[in-house]
Amino acid sequence: MNTTTAAVDLAKNVFAVCMGDAHGHEGKLVTLKRNAFLPWLRTLPEGTPVAMEACGSAHHWARTMQALGLVPRIMAAEFVKPYRKNQRVKNDARDAEAILAALHAPRMRFVTVKTEAQQQRLCWHRLREGWKAERTALLNRIRGLLAELGIVSEVGAAKLRRVLAELLIEQDKGTLSAEPIRLMVQSVLSQMQALDTRIAECDQQIARQSEQDPVVNHLQKCPSVGPLIADALVASVGDARHFKNGRQFAASLGITPGQHSSGGKARYGKITRRGDAYLRGLLVHSAGSVLNAALRLYKATPDKLNRLQRWMVTALRAGRLRQSQSRHCQQTRPTSVGHAQQRRGVQQRSLAPMGSGACPGECSGLPGRRLAYRRARCRQRVRRAHASASVDRSATSSK
Repeated sequence: MNTTTAAVDLAKNVFAVCMGDAHGHEGKLVTLKRNAFLPWLRTLPEGTPVAMEACGSAHHWARTMQALGLVPRIMAAEFVKPYRKNQRVKNDARDAEAILAALHAPRMRFVTVKTEAQQQRLCWHRLREGWKAERTALLNRIRGLLAELGIVSEVGAAKLRRVLAELLIEQDKGTLSAEPIRLMVQSVLSQMQALDTRIAECDQQIARQSEQDPVVNHLQKCPSVGPLIADALVASVGDARHFKNGRQFAASLGITPGQHSSGGKARYGKITRRGDAYLRGLLVHSAGSVLNAALRLYKATPDKLNRLQRWMVTALRAGRLRQSQSRHCQQTRPTSVGHAQQRRGVQQRSLAPMGSGACPGECSGLPGRRLAYRRARCRQRVRRAHASASVDRSATSSK
């Protein structure tokens, strides 16, 4: 068969290859060892599309294929999974067939191949996150061990470090006699100092590699964007022109709401949290610092707010106002409360005039359909309250 497309299920030592024609019809299935995979790539004609999942070493093999004149196509694993014939059966051959089928799917989205320089820059970010995780694990471990000995510290890494330093001073003064505790504290403090040194080295390297990059310098002009976030953006995204607009970039990071729409009615939920979790976390923390700075400036000198800060403060205040109004509307249910108050001799809650359509919760800040729905619910509660009050009055007069 004349091979015009190929799909590869990558692994460490064994590669499953599925070859097909231009229409995606499956042909020959081959299993290759790692040392035989590169010679097989050289046998493919120039311009042949080779598909694979986005996994470890995918970008390395994609750059190798580009050097050989092939056309690599990297796809996310979640887009390939629906094309597996039997979801209960998973092996290398079935994965290769699914990759070949997904390659010819209409409107399939492919991952941009990262350059070697991008991956080298990202290595320092991954190392830094690894050292941070080890430091957090060490702090949690020593916190649990000290709690078993009756030594409980407050929440926070700085407060735990202070407790460890105090324990070491007490051991030097002789107030505590347990020698194993002193050795344990010394070991933890030395390991923590080593991890702090490693993290500082990563920060210095990230700052050094981003000094000469004009794109990083341009990104640092944005509020609350420093060398760490700017370098991570450049190293992860590369060429931002692959995205049509900023909304597509936000969707790729998973910071847009999920959509569950049907019948022409739009339903939006929480953010999808897809894509790069590291980059998304950096941007979320950056946005939080910008918002906190705007709130501090609003409390001190509101006249100095710029347009973006005014929009953030207005949106936040409107959101809190709607939340408080919603709680107030849910709490104003006088259906049975009025009768109980009359029996106890307590002044009854004032009711809105029947037919006025007034809302006890004052839901005027809600937009669109949500406003109409909330007003209808409030009118219904007012009618029930009036009906309950009239029934109580008639019962009292009959007695």
